[in-house]
Amino acid sequence: MILTSILDNDFYKFTMQHCVVKLFPKARARYTFINRGQHAFPPGFATALQQAVNDLQHLQLTTEEKDFLAVTCPYLDPTYLDFLQGYRYNPAEVQISQQGDQLEVHVSGYWYRTILWEVPLMSLICELYYQLTGQERVPDEEVVRITREKIEKYRELQITIADFGSRRRHSIAVHRLVVKALQEYGAGCFIGTSNVHLAMSQGVKPVGTHAHEWFMFHGAKYGFKMANMLGLEHWVQVYRGDLGIALSDTYTTPVFFEQFDKKFAKLFDGVRHDSGDPILFADRTIAHYKGKGIDPLSKTIIFSDGLDYEKVAAIAAYCRGKIGMSFGIGTNFTNDVGLKALNIVVKMYEALPEDAPRWTPVVKLSDISGKYTGDEKMIALAKEILDI
Repeated sequence: MILTSILDNDFYKFTMQHCVVKLFPKARARYTFINRGQHAFPPGFATALQQAVNDLQHLQLTTEEKDFLAVTCPYLDPTYLDFLQGYRYNPAEVQISQQGDQLEVHVSGYWYRTILWEVPLMSLICELYYQLTGQERVPDEEVVRITREKIEKYRELQITIADFGSRRRHSIAVHRLVVKALQEYGAGCFIGTSNVHLAMSQGVKPVGTHAHEWFMFHGAKYGFKMANMLGLEHWVQVYRGDLGIALSDTYTTPVFFEQFDKKFAKLFDGVRHDSGDPILFADRTIAHYKGKGIDPLSKTIIFSDGLDYEKVAAIAAYCRGKIGMSFGIGTNFTNDVGLKALNIVVKMYEALPEDAPRWTPVVKLSDISGKYTGDEKMIALAKEILDI
């Protein structure tokens, strides 16, 4: 087995699953694999991926893992932890096929179940790709050296950094080396990882709140104009002020700020930037808080869009003294091993809310059109309705 823990997943998958179990237990969802980088997959890849997916059905939450979540994440209900202990991946929810060098992967089922598939699917695709194409990475010592040099440079910037690298990592072995090195050499700078399994095994904090699919589903159920507001409202209803970083760009940042009123601006600790110009985003965010009579220095922006040292240094220099900031770095940490990183995603593309008569396409607009996902007609409709 490539993955050996059910917690080898991003934290926001569990925090969203907790909400879905409570609020939308009858909702269904469909996801699809998007090969943004047009990577060519070798013969037999689909068969190997299917076997790895089949292996996941044997994973289950251990008593030690359950205790870790109960102590570390007290906002997760005991009933949810009991549910998670009984949860098993069902490979029948995943359809995998290959035509030539092109891979297709689809996921379909109840949202509360299928929500956990995205991250392990992506990490398995990456790890198997490097294995089956015979590409050799740099040695472990070099992985540690590269990571140490990076985190030491970030420490000099006097900022905080989290690892967001589960989805497009080279492998679990590299990811473990990276998190261990970040912890060892990043005191005062490294604050945690989005990967819950590694957070537990390395003794660091699991980091994350929610992802685009949370607001994408709300768009399908309530309409595009209500998606952000009700997505935030339901998050507050469940977490009561915990996990207070709001994702801003599902339907573009300007649309988000129209509904991020004084109530939400005060309740949430900050916002996450995931697309578009980070400096422009910082300016918009600072202006929004000031317009609501809120000191921007009491709030935080989490920057997480394709970051490397140069981008982080420029953002930090601009934001210092204006607004709180922290950074989530993914591929640049967990797939900097001398090979080309894969550019892939797995996204929800349809939702069937409770008692709905038919499936509804969902969309993510983002702050740059190149990151739009979803049905083209629905994207056009969303832009028309939201006046984008």
